[in-house]
Amino acid sequence: MGKDTGFLEYKRTNNTDIPPAERILNFEEFHKPLDTDSRRKQAARCMNCGVPFCQSAMNLGGMVTGCPLHNLIPEWNDELYKGHDEHSFARLHKTSNFPEFTGRVCPALCEKACMCGQYGDAVTVHDNELFLVETAFEKGYIKPVVPKIRSGKKVAVVGSGPSGLAVADELNHRGHLVEVFEREDEIGGLLMYGIPNMKLDKNVIKRRRKLMEDEGVIFHTSVDVGKDKKASSILDGFDAVVLCCGSKKARPLALTGSQKGNDHGSILDPSATKGVYYAVDFLTSTTKALTQNDSKSLMDAIGSGDKSVEVLKKKGGYIDAAGKNVVIVGGGDTGNDCIGTVIRHGAKSVTALEMMPKPPVERTAGNPWPEWPKVLKTDYGHEEAIYVFGNDPRVFETTVKSVETDKKGNLKQIETVKVAFKDGKLTEVPGTEKKIKCDLLLIAAGFVGCEDYTADAFSLKRTGRGTVSTIDNSYRVDGTKVFSAGDMRRGQSLVVWAIAEGRACAKEVDEYLMGYTN
Repeated sequence: MGKDTGFLEYKRTNNTDIPPAERILNFEEFHKPLDTDSRRKQAARCMNCGVPFCQSAMNLGGMVTGCPLHNLIPEWNDELYKGHDEHSFARLHKTSNFPEFTGRVCPALCEKACMCGQYGDAVTVHDNELFLVETAFEKGYIKPVVPKIRSGKKVAVVGSGPSGLAVADELNHRGHLVEVFEREDEIGGLLMYGIPNMKLDKNVIKRRRKLMEDEGVIFHTSVDVGKDKKASSILDGFDAVVLCCGSKKARPLALTGSQKGNDHGSILDPSATKGVYYAVDFLTSTTKALTQNDSKSLMDAIGSGDKSVEVLKKKGGYIDAAGKNVVIVGGGDTGNDCIGTVIRHGAKSVTALEMMPKPPVERTAGNPWPEWPKVLKTDYGHEEAIYVFGNDPRVFETTVKSVETDKKGNLKQIETVKVAFKDGKLTEVPGTEKKIKCDLLLIAAGFVGCEDYTADAFSLKRTGRGTVSTIDNSYRVDGTKVFSAGDMRRGQSLVVWAIAEGRACAKEVDEYLMGYTN
């Protein structure tokens, strides 16, 4: 512990945010780092507790608190405070493959369990982590590490999201030959096309790809295994196969009332109603419009460095929210990302519907530290909506009862209704119906498992949650050389969990191939 009184001397100071008035004019990252001296003071606040819950990943009250990667947080905070940046990053990198991702998009489970947060403000673990990895890239601490000895074993990884990348990174460094197959034109999975540029600049992913390629990983993009490439060719050509295809089957929106032409309680089909889209498709279309220009890279497409809304408009071919009354169904991170994105498009209005009750502002007695705090979170999209429209866009305990279209099938308005949970069932509150103008309805209600065609191509069984069924407490599909990790096995979750799954799966694959693992 470098500064035993640090948590008493220094107050928590976050990275600064560019004000909403400025940041909504472009799609650039808007968190600005502290100066180095201030960052070291933030690291000095780490108490090196006797029991560091920050790295525990404990399940308390049905939710996990603490880092799933078990990052050695007190150790690298101590080194950061002392100015030993290279040693500090080495301790971070020991357990975390991609701190540049988690340092941007992780909800910081570590901070929710920080001892300083019991009675005051937690240590800025998330911002410290990002400082370390960006400093490591800047100062050249991160260099390609090519295995000196190869095992002769070949591994195919299908899917290049955070779990697939973690599997590939670990097995490649072990000495196996790894080839990654990705159906999109760029690697990254939801990191690339599911998370907006302002949260994760896509050059960060491209930087990591180049590093992994320099280390020997081979990436095949625009190859859809199960469609473009047969599963049998993958199985025949590799000693082990790891499926990391995500949980991308979007949860449909069930209407509680009657929709014109459908029965009571129908499922809203986005393909049948103009103006209705799944959130991930909407976000993907914007990112692709920003990053693609006749198959050129991001730097070629916007080589001037201009990532403004005007550039987006020039690209075309995306789902446009400009001048529209937008309603978003779903109160999670994806819903928030949709809010921030439609505001940058120039939406006329934004309403966000959430079925659950509004959380309390502070912890309740039944939700003590170090449990995950079940409190109201006002994220960047909500802040921007408040700035632009003058009010919080969220409407709690509300869902869509029915939709109305014009004669051409274009969405015109929706009818909402208040809901409540009684005996575990969602029920309408009579007399609370309300009609809202709506030209664009985005469904951000989560996901219900992996897409069928990839799992079917490998003849895999699914669980009741739509995920791939593996051996208990294992990543291997029983009786095969097929493994699965990340959301495809776990179900929809966080980037940090995907990386943790990828690391654990790689260890099991290594043992399968070699008979032991180091």
